[in-house]
Amino acid sequence: MPSFALAKFSVYKSKSFARFARKTRIKDRDLWETVRLVHAGAIDANLGGGVIKQRIARAGQGKSGGSRAVALFRFKGRIVFVYGFEKKDRENIDARELEAFKELANVILGYSDAEIRKRVIDGALIEVQPPLESEDAEEIS
Repeated sequence: MPSFALAKFSVYKSKSFARFARKTRIKDRDLWETVRLVHAGAIDANLGGGVIKQRIARAGQGKSGGSRAVALFRFKGRIVFVYGFEKKDRENIDARELEAFKELANVILGYSDAEIRKRVIDGALIEVQPPLESEDAEEIS
């Protein structure tokens, strides 16, 4: 699934987003599909300051009524999924939350690769591995 352009792209999720993803059955391959769309320029809402809001389609379901993710994004660099919510539970984030996400984006998107690795080691961030070709073949058969 990941193209050559995405091969050098780093994808992470916060510990709290990982809990949300488990609860809502969002798989890592769903996140990578979202990243592929974002990388291609299909950003649902650019909230400024490195913060985007993106709909996430789960396997076998559409995007319209499902999950939303707030992610910190640097084009051709990294994306960090930090917050998720279901559309049925809330319409959007508020202005105060947006400001907090922008401050977080300023910090996390400014991290060096070594600082990111440290956050992965201490468990604050979880690296999302790209799906293997065999995973895609298993789904088709």
